[in-house]
Amino acid sequence: MAEPIAAMCDELIKAVNVMMDAASSQRYRLEALKFCEEFKEKCPFCVPCGLQLAEKSQPAVVRHFGLQIIEHVIKFRWNDMPQNEKVQLKNCAMELLSNGTHSILEEESHVKDALSRIIVEMIKREWPQHWPDMLKELEALTNLGEAQTELVMLILLRLAEDVITFQTLPSQRRKDIQQTLTQNMDSIFAFLLAILQQNVDEYRRLKRNPSQELKARAHCRVGVGTLNTLAGYIDWVALMHITQDQCRLMEILCLLLSETELQLEAAECLLIAVSRKGKLEDRKPLMVLFDDVAMHYILSAAQSADGAAMGNKLSQSTEGGVLVERHYTFLKRLCQVLCALASQLCALVGSDVDVEVPGNLNKFVEAFLAFTTHASQFLRSSTQLTWGMLFRHELLSKHPVIVEVTSKYMRATMTNFVKTGFPSRNDSLSCQYSRVDFDSDEDFNAFFNSFRAQQGEVVRIACRITPLEAFQIAGEWLQYQIKTPIEVGPNISKTAEGLCSILSPSVVQWDAMTFFMESVVGQLFKNVETEKLPVDQGIELLQAMLNYETRDPLILSCVLTNVSSLFPFATYKPHLVPQVLAKLFTSITFEVVEESKAPRTRAVKNVRRHACSSIIKMCRDYPQFILPCFDMLYTHVKKLFSNELLLTQMEKCALMEALVLISNQFKDYAKQKAFLEELMAPVVLRWQSEEMHQILMDPMSFLSFVGADKVLKDPNVEDQTGINRSRISFCVYTILGVVKRARWPADVEEAKAGGFVAGYTPSGGPIYRNPCTPQVLALLPNLLAIIRTHNSLFLPENVARLSETFARSYDVMDVEKNVVLGLPQPVLDNYDSPVYKTSLERMQGFFCTLYDNCFHILGNAGPSLHQDFYSIEGLAQQLTSAALVHLDHVPDHRLRSMLRVFVKQLVISCPQEYYDSLLCPLLAPLFAYLLQRLNQSWQVINQRSSLCDSEEEEACHAENQVTQEMLEEQLVRLVTREVLDLLTVACILKKVPEASSTKEEADEEEMMAVESSQATAAPPNYATDELTELGKCLIRHEDIYMTLLTISFNCLSWRDTGNCHRTASLVCWTLLRQVVGASLLPEAVTWFYASVLKGLQMHGQHEGCGAALTQLAFLIYEALRSRYPELKTVMTRIPNIQLEALEQFDQKLQAGPPQKAGEKKRKEQFKKLIAGTVGKPLGEQFRKEVHIRNLPSLYKKVKPEVTRDLLDSESNTLTLLFSAEQNDV
Repeated sequence: MAEPIAAMCDELIKAVNVMMDAASSQRYRLEALKFCEEFKEKCPFCVPCGLQLAEKSQPAVVRHFGLQIIEHVIKFRWNDMPQNEKVQLKNCAMELLSNGTHSILEEESHVKDALSRIIVEMIKREWPQHWPDMLKELEALTNLGEAQTELVMLILLRLAEDVITFQTLPSQRRKDIQQTLTQNMDSIFAFLLAILQQNVDEYRRLKRNPSQELKARAHCRVGVGTLNTLAGYIDWVALMHITQDQCRLMEILCLLLSETELQLEAAECLLIAVSRKGKLEDRKPLMVLFDDVAMHYILSAAQSADGAAMGNKLSQSTEGGVLVERHYTFLKRLCQVLCALASQLCALVGSDVDVEVPGNLNKFVEAFLAFTTHASQFLRSSTQLTWGMLFRHELLSKHPVIVEVTSKYMRATMTNFVKTGFPSRNDSLSCQYSRVDFDSDEDFNAFFNSFRAQQGEVVRIACRITPLEAFQIAGEWLQYQIKTPIEVGPNISKTAEGLCSILSPSVVQWDAMTFFMESVVGQLFKNVETEKLPVDQGIELLQAMLNYETRDPLILSCVLTNVSSLFPFATYKPHLVPQVLAKLFTSITFEVVEESKAPRTRAVKNVRRHACSSIIKMCRDYPQFILPCFDMLYTHVKKLFSNELLLTQMEKCALMEALVLISNQFKDYAKQKAFLEELMAPVVLRWQSEEMHQILMDPMSFLSFVGADKVLKDPNVEDQTGINRSRISFCVYTILGVVKRARWPADVEEAKAGGFVAGYTPSGGPIYRNPCTPQVLALLPNLLAIIRTHNSLFLPENVARLSETFARSYDVMDVEKNVVLGLPQPVLDNYDSPVYKTSLERMQGFFCTLYDNCFHILGNAGPSLHQDFYSIEGLAQQLTSAALVHLDHVPDHRLRSMLRVFVKQLVISCPQEYYDSLLCPLLAPLFAYLLQRLNQSWQVINQRSSLCDSEEEEACHAENQVTQEMLEEQLVRLVTREVLDLLTVACILKKVPEASSTKEEADEEEMMAVESSQATAAPPNYATDELTELGKCLIRHEDIYMTLLTISFNCLSWRDTGNCHRTASLVCWTLLRQVVGASLLPEAVTWFYASVLKGLQMHGQHEGCGAALTQLAFLIYEALRSRYPELKTVMTRIPNIQLEALEQFDQKLQAGPPQKAGEKKRKEQFKKLIAGTVGKPLGEQFRKEVHIRNLPSLYKKVKPEVTRDLLDSESNTLTLLFSAEQNDV
């Protein structure tokens, strides 16, 4: 026996060395791996070979492999091993623990880990029933030395992770082990604390003696291991174990914060403990950490760690300092501890539990403020949610300490809003920390933008406490920036000499100040009574901004934002309004270099756009104050329009929208109608001309008119047909602007007096008329013509007409492609570079914007024109023949836009009386087509996925082809989501939760929820299992309704988990339950049910999807099984189903109407029945299954014996049921 084992061990050692040797070829390495795996699966000598390879004399990699062999035997052969072999293996493993390792400092960590896993695997199979003394044996091992003590800690930690955290064993075994751990937790915790205390004391004693350094390090290593083990238990044990003995554990952890080698692990434990949830009264003892002594240890540790983190920090220059990452990580943990402490404080103060505000709250907030002002941007951001929590708290926000610290926080944010700390730079102390936290400048930039938005939200909350002081700070900062000379810095703009770049010192300061001012002023008007508003100071600041002159576009953009923020003060001094408008109009035509032929930079474009949007915002929010300046505004706009090339089409449209918004204040139908006719006259003239009609009707003429069929030798030169595209764009932009903005007065009486009421509904409600209706209706035929023509452009014969220059005109634009694929946009270097666009990019932009805007017009026409739009004769036919024509050739990115901005908006806004005449004729062909298209698209994706899994596809695709496939697949997902969104809006009645009392509160709630580890936020609304009025109308059209059902149930097995979950939980049952009572065909019912099971096969491994699909399957089976025996036939085809259990379930279901009380049990039984349909994730499909047998249950529920049977008793009167003798009832 010994000879073959020795020979086999030699072969295994050779194989392991080949696998681990970097010089081995791939072929030899694979052969060695195959040999080792076959040995583990088939060789009868696994245990003796494994033990021989695990001997101390072997190299570490060989020992590790030997331990892996033993673990494999326990995992996969344990159930078949005789009892004596199990005992022998267990004794050998314990012997390895006792004598099979080197000293604690010499032994490799992966060997320790492998040895601890062997013991844990045996514990999972035998403890406590067959190994009752396991804990005593482990405790005895700790007496053998530091190495054995560390191994015991690893075993206890792995056990807790497998049983509690990862739950890698059957429920019954998990329950047995967890309950036994819980029963023994007092002794386990006492044992852990004793080990910790003993080794920490020894470490402290020995570390002072240089000759005992190795012994000290050994005790330190045990201390670290014990703390790591404690961290694995603190998270789930009863809080009383953490807080017992007057919070002795917390005291030990606080003391360890001053030990450099142990402080990080101690902070981890402290953080887990302080973050515990549970009953408030159980959490009350955690407030001991607000005690002066505990707080002193925490704050002292933070100060020393901060000094140690930057080892040689002598000045603001970071070149001399080297960041010590371990100390920095410790600092992060301490910050999290303080955040968790504040969270506990907010939960307990003001609750039913009697907790007073700590006396040293001022010391706590000062320490917390130190983290908010730390050089690390990450640490600053970590404090923001907690500040928001404190400022929002009903009682704490009024406490003098919090009120006092609010202004300090405001001043701290002045620094925090300044964007510094890019990892690639060395211009601030933050850069060193950023190099640890961020991989690139792009990462940092994305983080900082999110951090600043979050901080702005907290500033807005803080402004409720001290609004006037906050405005005072903002005003001082603004005045300081005005007086400070512009500092360009080393980052000079590429556009013109003397201009700033996006990272210039002055720009980052102006940008930060502007953001702060925006955050403060908005809250000032909401939280301060009108008579107490600092109007004079606000006017002074606004006047200063109006007088400030700069030719730097980045600074000017900040100036415009401040003008817009401070404009509400102008409502108290109306004479300033013309000055504000003059400032904005000057900026609309802003150029860095006048008469320059070079394209404008992004910064210049932003200034012009900013000015336009500011005017629109003022006209929307303060139209009554702008109305006196209407003539001046109109004159200026006409002057700008006289030069066709002075403004872009978007800028022209913005100014027209502003005029329309002010015209709404005329409150006179005839006057506004006359103005709109005058405003739109040039557009109407061009749009309704015979020449334009011919162009818009014919795809060939249209392509020629816009120049898409012309070849350009230089793609960077502007083609001559650009003016034609501009004119078409201007017409469409104008129509859209008027349709969006023209409205009647909100007040009914004003609307009546102004002539806006055309009649009354049968219920007495007013029927309004829009002054833009005549012009828009006149322009509608050509609008429908251009939509029809645009759809026709995708026909092969029209695509062939595109010239070589513009062959990719219909492709997804690069910007949109990056958004769809989730690729980051360049954010830093493109502000001061001219935006050069090729002719192809301009053509792509034209087609994309034109298509979107045309559908935006149709989407807004309903809410704007009301019955004048819906009552157009043959509207359904006109829309169908224009928007739905040639959809087979319309690409997904265009179809998505049409569904979102047109069809969905039409469904939302259409009055009920037009459902049959408009929506049903429109939705019937649309949904039928979408079903066919989506089925085909997902079939292609599924085929592509199966091909990718096969060996044929192992050859690498070209990168652009892979990217194109990813883009196409993602677009199909997005279109599917739009279709389901449309279906949901049309059919599913949603119950909206009670809204917050104010928008600000809702925003804050959302902001506070953003950071909570994530992404499982509750949906904003949820289904009530009821149909909308439109849904009830569609159910009367059997063909439409069956199409909707088919789309919904097909969606369950498409490769999109998000769509599947949403459809299964919100849509499928709501639609199906409406027709459950009807005479459905058996084939249809079995198809619906089989679709759900297919969904489980595809998505069941995802917890959310699996739960939703199981619930849906249960509802269908329970509701329809009695009438459709075919469902049982479907169930019998489920892999590994227990037919007896199915028969029992069926009998209970047939016995009578289900009782509510037993519903949970029935669902569990049903879940077990269909478990065979649930697909496995790819990572588990080829994994060998581990089978752990259940042991005799330790905790059986004992049913009380029934001493009397009421039914057989001689006296069965009602009073006996309530008599005192019937103790068993």
